[in-house]
Amino acid sequence: MDDSTRTELEAAAFRRLVAHLRERTDVQNIDLMNLAGFCRNCLSNWLKDAAEAQGVAMSRDESREAVYGMPYETWKAKYQSAATPDQVEAFKKSHTHSH
Repeated sequence: MDDSTRTELEAAAFRRLVAHLRERTDVQNIDLMNLAGFCRNCLSNWLKDAAEAQGVAMSRDESREAVYGMPYETWKAKYQSAATPDQVEAFKKSHTHSH
């Protein structure tokens, strides 16, 4: 497989992951962090980092909107619930660096 085809396939997989996360608004970021060690915010940070590595200007708000499909504050207001004590405790146990 050539590099161009690999990049196209990886981009398609990324778009599918983003679409999946947009559909699964029931899945909280803290649950993603506790189970997988990353969440939507991490993904948006990785996108921003990739843009900057290529010399493309992208703000944190722009990268988050690319992942969430809407402004982050809108998503939080519509879909984010308060973390339960169990979620917070699991986060403390599973994630040693700040999110």
